[in-house]
Amino acid sequence: MNRRNTISRELLSTIATVLVLGLAFMCVIQTALSAAYFVSERHAALSAVLDGATALSNRFADEGSIVTRPFSDDTMLESAQNGFELFNTASGALVYIADKNGNILLHTSCADFTGQNIPAELLQGITSGSDLFDTGKMGGVYTHRYYTAGRLISMGGYDGYLFAATPMRGLFLYIKDMLIMFGISAAAILLLCSLLCVLLAKRITKPIENISVAARRLGSGDFTARAPVDGCVELADFATTFNNMAARLQTIDNSRGQFMGNIAHELRTPMTTIKGFIDGMLDGTIPPEENQRYLAIVSQETGRLARLVQNMLDITKLEAGEVPIHAKTYDVWQTITDVVLSDEQRIEDGKIDIQGLGGDPLPIYADPDFVHQVVYNIVDNAIKFTPEKGVITFSAQRRGDMVEVCIENTGAGIAAEALPFVFERFYKEDRSRGMNTRGSGLGLHICKILINLSGGEIHAESEEGQWCRFVFTLPAHP
Repeated sequence: MNRRNTISRELLSTIATVLVLGLAFMCVIQTALSAAYFVSERHAALSAVLDGATALSNRFADEGSIVTRPFSDDTMLESAQNGFELFNTASGALVYIADKNGNILLHTSCADFTGQNIPAELLQGITSGSDLFDTGKMGGVYTHRYYTAGRLISMGGYDGYLFAATPMRGLFLYIKDMLIMFGISAAAILLLCSLLCVLLAKRITKPIENISVAARRLGSGDFTARAPVDGCVELADFATTFNNMAARLQTIDNSRGQFMGNIAHELRTPMTTIKGFIDGMLDGTIPPEENQRYLAIVSQETGRLARLVQNMLDITKLEAGEVPIHAKTYDVWQTITDVVLSDEQRIEDGKIDIQGLGGDPLPIYADPDFVHQVVYNIVDNAIKFTPEKGVITFSAQRRGDMVEVCIENTGAGIAAEALPFVFERFYKEDRSRGMNTRGSGLGLHICKILINLSGGEIHAESEEGQWCRFVFTLPAHP
C-alpha cells in the first residue's frame, strides 16, 4: 500500500531541498569568487614583492655577479643571504634567484623548498618579456602548492630570474572555514525552517482537518455539517464553498423529502377517492341509479392521476436532458391564439374577457411544442383563478435579442411571500389568488424547465387581491 506524505512533511522536504540547493549554490559561487580573489590578490602582492626584491638584487649586482657563478666572497654571500632573509621576514614571501639555465643560486630558507632546477618550459614565458604567475609546485621546486611570480632581471650584464612565492594553504584554510560556516548555517537554518514548517503546516492543516471532519459528517448523512471559515483566504474560500455545497445538499435533501411526501399525498388523494366510490358501488352503499354519476367522478380522478404521473415523467426526462429540442422560427402569436381558441368553451363559461390577443407577427426561435406547453399551463391557471367577468390580458414585444411575453389575469393574485416559490415542484399556495387543490403543483415547474431549456427566463408578478402576471422571454428570430 502506498503511503502518502503529510502536508508538513511535503512542506519541510520541499523547503529543505530548496535551502540546501541554494546554500550549496551559494557555497560554490563563494568558493569560486574567493579563489579568484585570492589569485588576484596574491598576483598583485607577489608583483610588489618582485619589485622590492629587484631593487635589492640590483644593489648586489653592483658588488659582483651572482648570476653566472656562486659568490666567491663569503662575506658578500652572507650579506646577500641576510638581505633576502630580511626581505622574506618583512614580506612573508619566499624569494629566490635562478640563472638563465634554471639553476637556483640563492633562496630564503623554507621547509617546502626542494632546491630543484626550474623547468625550461616555465622560463620560456619569462624570457619573452612578461612576468610569470604560476599556481602549483613549479615542476617540483616545492613540496606543496604555491603562488609563484617570476621576472627576468639583469645584474652586472648577466640575465637571471627572480622569483617570489607564497603558499596556497591560506586559500584552503579559508575554504575549509567557509564550508564549516556554511554547514553550521545550513544546520541552523534547517532547524529553524523545521520549526516554522511545523507551525505553518498546523495553520494550513487545521482548517483542512475541520473541512475533512465536516465532509465525513456530510458523507454519513448529516447535512447540517458545516466547516469553520478561518485560515488564509484560499482555505476560507474553500470552507465557504464547502458550506455552500452542504447547504445546497441540505436543500436538495429537504426537497427530496418534500417531493416524496408530495407524491404520496398527490397519489393518495385520487386513489382514496377512486377506491371509496368503487367500494360504495360494490357493497351497495351507492344506489345503482347513481353509478353513472360516480363512475364519471372515478374517470375524472383517474385522468388526474394519469396526468400527475405523466407530469412527473416529463419532469424527469426534461431534467435529465432526454427530451430533444426542435427549435425553429415562427410567430409566437400563433401559439398564443391556438391555446386561447382551444380553451374557448371554458372562457365563455367563466364569462372571462380576453384582451390584447393578436398583433403584428413576432417571430421567435424556439421549440413550438415547448412554447405551447408553457402558454397552455399559464393560461390554464389564469382561467382557473380568474373570477367571473374577469379579464385575461396578453402582450408580447421584442426587447433586444429576446421576445417578452406577458399573460396577466385579474383575481386574488399571489401573496408576496409565495412569489419566490410558485415555480417549485408541488407548490400550491391556497392562501393566495384563490388557489385550490385541483392542480398537481407541477405545471409552473414544467414551465420553468421548458423556458430555461429554450434559453429564456420566467418570473411571476402580483398585486394581492388585484392581479397576477406571468412574464417569460424567448430568443427572438436573429
